[in-house]
Amino acid sequence: MSIGLRRVLAVTAAISLGLGAASCDSASQSSSGGSGGGPAPLPAAAGRGAGRIALLLPEARTTRYEQFDRPLIEKKIKELAPDAQIDYYNAGQDAAVQQTQIDAAVKKGAKVLILDAVDAKSIQASIQKAHDAGVRVVAYDRLAQGPVDAYVSFDNRKVGELRGQAAAAAVDGKADGGETITTNDSPADPSAVGSNAADPSATAPNAADPNAADPSATAPNAVGSNAADSEASGLSVPLTGQDFQLDGVQRILAGAQAMSVYKPLKSEADVAAQLAVDLAYGQEIGGALVPTTVTSGSSDKVPTGLIAPVALTKDNVKATVVADGLYTVAQICTPDYAAACSAAGLQ
Repeated sequence: MSIGLRRVLAVTAAISLGLGAASCDSASQSSSGGSGGGPAPLPAAAGRGAGRIALLLPEARTTRYEQFDRPLIEKKIKELAPDAQIDYYNAGQDAAVQQTQIDAAVKKGAKVLILDAVDAKSIQASIQKAHDAGVRVVAYDRLAQGPVDAYVSFDNRKVGELRGQAAAAAVDGKADGGETITTNDSPADPSAVGSNAADPSATAPNAADPNAADPSATAPNAVGSNAADSEASGLSVPLTGQDFQLDGVQRILAGAQAMSVYKPLKSEADVAAQLAVDLAYGQEIGGALVPTTVTSGSSDKVPTGLIAPVALTKDNVKATVVADGLYTVAQICTPDYAAACSAAGLQ
């Protein structure tokens, strides 16, 4: 490609820059959570006893799971049911470890599993075993295969649409019409499949990410590599993505990243906690929480609640990640980003 030829490369990447490198691997921990001033606790009616809920998350390398998902879910469960027991497991991105963790949770007496599967397909046999033992399963963030009782996630097709629209807008009106390359999320993740399929900018799936099966490990390298290549070639690189890592928020404010897709984790965590508590205490799950149905890869029809994502730009950082308590202004507006924060009205 001639350096003189002006081309615009829009990279749509699922940015997963983990700030916590330590993995919990196969370790499981019991957590008492914290109580708050939320809804009235469930009554200790006859036949109900304390509900035991197991929370099984896929890995600890990505910031969101330990910093946001876990504390949000545990806090909401304790608000709804102070006598509930919560057992926490992290699979360290190992599908086999997660299978043994499900077995352990069932043996320990869990009534409900909140499960974010490492591998939505391979976990099916473990879910079937839990189901056969009378344990209910709430699929969290990823729709696992097998007899799942409920599923809560974000509208992943909308995620793809937001990314694609931003990429298209970034190249709109350029002299040569622009070119886009999409770094797809893992094809093993059913949520990512919906996001990838809905992204109209996806002209070269996985072109920038030869190891897309583990996007949390490779996406930062892919983004850095593309940025370096583009700078050397004199190209303009509008960058989009999803999720809301702190450094991604800072890049958006600084103008180095066009946008990201913000997923209100508290809404997702609250719904998952409510579903788990209802199931643990023998209540029917409400239609307001799971108003639709989706069919999993195992052809099971699962009551589903999908939460709308939001396009995160410099104009709404304050109204989203700051207002929702995910990051403080002080965390975002370090000295390197003070001017950008001031321009965006954060300081």
